[in-house]
Order: sequence, then C-alpha cells, then structure tokens
Amino acid sequence: MTVPLLAGAAFFSAAALRICDAMLPRLASDFSVTPGAAGQVIIWFAVAYGLVQLLFGPLGDRYGKERLVRLALAGCAVASLASALAPDFEMLVWTRVAWGIAAAGVIPLSMAWIGDTVPYDQRQVTLARLLTGTIMGMMAGQLAGGLFAESAVGWRAAFFSLSMGYFAVALLLMTRARQVHASIDTPVSAAARVPVGQQLLAVLRLPWARVVLLAVLAEGFFLLGPLSYLPTYLHVHHKLPLSTASGLAALNAVGGLAYAFTARHIVARLGEWRMVLAGGWLMGFGFLAWWISAWPLLAGPIALVVGFGTFLYHNTLQTHATQMSPAARGTSVAVFASFLFTGQALGVTAAGYVVDHFGFAPVLLSAAIALPIAGWGFAHALRRRAADH
Repeated sequence: MTVPLLAGAAFFSAAALRICDAMLPRLASDFSVTPGAAGQVIIWFAVAYGLVQLLFGPLGDRYGKERLVRLALAGCAVASLASALAPDFEMLVWTRVAWGIAAAGVIPLSMAWIGDTVPYDQRQVTLARLLTGTIMGMMAGQLAGGLFAESAVGWRAAFFSLSMGYFAVALLLMTRARQVHASIDTPVSAAARVPVGQQLLAVLRLPWARVVLLAVLAEGFFLLGPLSYLPTYLHVHHKLPLSTASGLAALNAVGGLAYAFTARHIVARLGEWRMVLAGGWLMGFGFLAWWISAWPLLAGPIALVVGFGTFLYHNTLQTHATQMSPAARGTSVAVFASFLFTGQALGVTAAGYVVDHFGFAPVLLSAAIALPIAGWGFAHALRRRAADH
C-alpha cells in the first residue's frame, strides 16, 4: 500500500518539475520578460531542489524517510499556493524557490525508503513502480502547463490545483502511518548519526559513486535542460498552439510509461549495460530528429522514443544510486538527486542563453551528440565494474 502512495507523492512532485515548461511564453507575456528570463521559474526551482537534497538526505537517515516525505508534501502545498498568489515575477521566482526546497524531500527519500526495504534483485522493478508516478506526473505537468497557459483561468489555477493534490497525498500518508501504528522506516544506522558534512564526503569519496554522479549530472544538463525548451521550440518553430506543443512534448512521459510497464522483462533480457547504451542512442536520435523534422506532428512519436530511452538510462542510474552507500542510503540518494537537478539548472540556464542569442539548433544538436556519449561511457563503466566483481 505504501509504494502506491509514494508513487502518488512522486506524481505531484514531478508535475511541479515540468508544469512551467509550456508556460514560459505566457509568463513572458504576462510579466513582460523574455522567454529566456521566464526560465528562471524553472532554473531556481531546480537549484533549490538540488541543493536542499544535501540536507534532506541526512535528515531522512536520522529521523525517518516517510516522516520527512509527509512534511515535504505539506511544504509543497503551501509553496505552490503561494506561487498561485504571487503578485509579480520576482515574487513568483521566490515562491518557486520555496517550492523547490520543499519538493527536495519527496522523490529521493521515497527512493531511499525503497532501497532500505526491497532486496537489490527486486529493486529496479519496484523503483519502476515509483517511476510510474514520476513519469505520469511529468506528463500531466507538461500537458497541464500548456492547457492552463492558454485557458482563461491561466497559470495560477495550475499551481492551485497542485497545492490541493499535495495536501491530499500528505493526508493519505499520515492516515496510513496511523493505521500501522508505527513507522515503516528501518532503524537508524550508526552512519546516519555522524555529522552531515562527513556523510556527504563519505559518499563522494567512493569511486563508483563518482561515476554514477557524473552520469546523472550529464543527464540533467544535456537532457532535462534542453527538454525544458521543447514546447517553446515547437510553438515558435512549427507555429503550434502551446496546448498542442505541450501535449506532443508530454508524450515523452508516455514513452517512459512504456518502459515502466515492461521493466521486469527488459531488465531480465537486456541487463544494465545494454539498457544504458540503448538509452543513450535513443535519446540522441530523438533530439536529432526534432531538429531535422519538417512535420510538426512527428514531434509526438519522437518524444515517445526519447522517453523510452530516457528511462532505460535513468532507471539504471536510480538503482545504482540506492546502492552507492547502503549504510547512509538517504544521503547517497540525496546527493544523486542534487547532481541531477544541479545539472538541470545549469542546462536550463545554458539553453536559455543559447536560445535567446543563437536559436534552438545548437541546443538540440548538443543533446543529440552528448547523450549517446554519456550512455556509452556509463555502459562501459558498468561492464568494467561487472568484470571486476
């Protein structure tokens, strides 16, 4: 019962990550800023999300991961409501920062809890169930962003709707905790009682952890950064309405769902290194296809392919993130998430600058080249690690 509730929490947290993608033209118009400047609502959310992971992880190890998830959801509800009521663009950026701080405690600590309670040979499939909520949230957030941006109620109603969702899931998790009359968390380990800085350094000193973290940093920069501008690209380049552009881009998440529903068979048939290698090539092919395609509706099928490739790569990374430091799993998963969203923040910043000054082509082409390289590099590292063991 708890994993579906955690998937629900992941749904709303992931929706917050993508809700602003298709809103950028509307926000730019409403607040008289450029689309690149409007991207601050994505950038600073991701910065806050990434940095605060480094605090939530050790706190989860020490005080209980499910308890921290409930508190984080309540914080998200308040911050998203404040975003809906923001009177100007500067205040909207600040409320998005607060939202990112609160959201930092949801998905990574849910992953860490699964890592504590599920054996490694079953963990990738269980994480795929959590991933289903994450993917559906990304899809719903991106689609809803475009629909609300073009509706009469506008983007404020989108933030208000998310606030209600956070409150609902937090209450359900609290009810579940009371029903079992005890925390479902595993006992606090001795490693979790050492100072936060020492926990973080202990993870960073592990050679394999550095490989995993570098791989996820590349994913954040070269995948999530460019993807944030995909609806805007389709809107500007192909003259599509924002609702249509965001709907086509949201099919990326449908490709992810296709992976999540078939993960058990894929993991058994391909193995980790082949999954990662194929994922890198599929993502790179997709970005190249978006650039060369003259037919706007092809953007949807391409997004399906990219989404499937993304989660071949990312789900494998997630599984290794839960095993980097089993004695302080919350901390290690938090560092993993911090690197992912630091990469996203840097990627959105770089993509926004390039889009404003040079157009969309360099952004799409850089992703088309870098993602297959990242997939090949991590696949090579996995094969070498398997041989060493």
